[in-house]
Amino acid sequence: MSGAALVLLLAACASTGPVGPGYYRVQAGDTLSQIARAHGRSVSELVRWNNLSSANEIDKGQVLRVDPPGGTAASSGGSGGSAAKSKPAGHGSSGSSQPASPKLAPGEPITDIKLIWPAPGTVARGYGGQSRGVSIVNQPGTPIIAAAAGTVAYASNGLRGYGNLIIVRHGSTYLTIYAHNRKLLVKQGQSVKQGQTIAEMGDSDSKRVELYFELRRGGTAVDPTRALPPR
Repeated sequence: MSGAALVLLLAACASTGPVGPGYYRVQAGDTLSQIARAHGRSVSELVRWNNLSSANEIDKGQVLRVDPPGGTAASSGGSGGSAAKSKPAGHGSSGSSQPASPKLAPGEPITDIKLIWPAPGTVARGYGGQSRGVSIVNQPGTPIIAAAAGTVAYASNGLRGYGNLIIVRHGSTYLTIYAHNRKLLVKQGQSVKQGQTIAEMGDSDSKRVELYFELRRGGTAVDPTRALPPR
């Protein structure tokens, strides 16, 4: 699956308020080293504070924490490079305006959102490597349910590779993504309850009948099983 196209769509689905103090929105052409230098930080600090797997794991529109959790703002206003020139408020720029969430230790359970499994079936592919989510296989028409209560931010088929796609926003921090559905049962802007049926499993833009499910935390994909109960 193409991550770049999904990033652009997530940008449109994210809330549109300004980025708060201590955060920075990644602009086109930015590198983590530029952002770190502009804010008087080290690359390793930004990697750690934003739970990044590497210094290359940033996307245009992503919001990064540039001040330490509970710390004070850097005195440097920054100069040189696009990161130094960019305004923190995201007027007219694409990307999530959600503040970066506090760092999670590897494998640490996610406790500030409690998900339920969005579909019965077999987990054919887990999170990791090229997969930023999990793939659940079952029969055509298997009900797909909302993993948590929220608002439908997107419900259409305009993104190649994802088929009939639903994105649900859960507050200011989380998004859940449901791809390859046969039929969508909700519309953009609709509020959904946890456990509500939102789609039917299918094979739109997929070689098999499956649900591809992602959890995004502060704009970054995280292993959804960290917020799901054991199966």
